[in-house]
Amino acid sequence: MTDLNNTENRIFLANVSIENKSFLNDPEGETILNDLILKEGYHDIISVRTAKTLIIEILAKDSDEAEIKIKEMCNNLRIYNPIVSECKIVIQKKFKRLKTS
Repeated sequence: MTDLNNTENRIFLANVSIENKSFLNDPEGETILNDLILKEGYHDIISVRTAKTLIIEILAKDSDEAEIKIKEMCNNLRIYNPIVSECKIVIQKKFKRLKTS
């Protein structure tokens, strides 16, 4: 566990996107695509793929350490099935808003 009182740590925001591998069907995406085209008339939409997104705040010294921790968490806890899913991680530094009076 990361020490919350460690002043060297910063808060990072991890966006974890989990989606079916491209060669697998995505029934939910296909349903949305059909609804967009048939019911709503969005004929220029070619494809829709769905994904699950996790937004995680994490303490780490830098973005590389944050990404390593998130990857380890996803793999150890089996957040996704690597046989059928892809897991993409994007790390951003979180900036706190200053209070205005």
